[in-house]
Amino acid sequence: MILGERMISRAIIERFTAKLLSCLDLDVAVVGAGPAGLVAAHDLARAGLRVAVFERKLSVGGGMWGGGMMFNEIVIQEAGKAVLDRFHVRTTPYGDGYFTADAVEAVTAICCRAVQAGAKVFNGLSAEDVIMREGRVAGLVVNWTAVEMGGLHVDPLALQARHVIDATGHEAQVVRVVEKKGGVRLPTPDGRIQGEGSLWAERAEKATLENTREVFPGLYVAGMCANAVFGSYRMGPIFGGMLLSGEKVARLILAAQGRKTGE
Repeated sequence: MILGERMISRAIIERFTAKLLSCLDLDVAVVGAGPAGLVAAHDLARAGLRVAVFERKLSVGGGMWGGGMMFNEIVIQEAGKAVLDRFHVRTTPYGDGYFTADAVEAVTAICCRAVQAGAKVFNGLSAEDVIMREGRVAGLVVNWTAVEMGGLHVDPLALQARHVIDATGHEAQVVRVVEKKGGVRLPTPDGRIQGEGSLWAERAEKATLENTREVFPGLYVAGMCANAVFGSYRMGPIFGGMLLSGEKVARLILAAQGRKTGE
């Protein structure tokens, strides 16, 4: 067999194009491939929904990837361990009710299972705007992150999605776009993004799950994005709340669709 450069290029272009074309009409678009976004993508895809994840960076995993200060170990509590158990991620007890896990193993295992369940992951792609139809979010406007970083004047592409999950972490990128649109009021005290508080792991872990919800018709928040929108604390390198938030937002969307999880 002759290894042809043209054949290699053709294979990549054709397969990527086919994958992108299959995601122009989605049940769920997840923005952000951190732990919450990936868990949600896995559960939704496993339940039979058409799901794609859009990650602005080349790497997936969000804050989980680097552990704490690039010590690539993470801490989870008992409830979070149950999520990692579903993905066959090994954990080690540490103290009363806490466990540690290898950050690289956790990220790669969850992402692999999400893709195998049917979710499509597009890295290096940013959501720069949303499609609004009849008072609800109905899709995303995406472009290459490199275009954004380079300040190039390149028009984006659009895709439809019945539900959008903002799992972009501290930045709450999608919610910020929606907030700027005329007449949009969020379910917060003043109708706007409240911004995250200082680090308080105990309160932040609980609030992450409480704040995971639909914030505008068709738009859900999960993970640290949920706390940023509702003004709660950040939690640092403990990730049980993130994992549980991904599970919760998937349940909410499946309930809205009248479906159950695939687990």
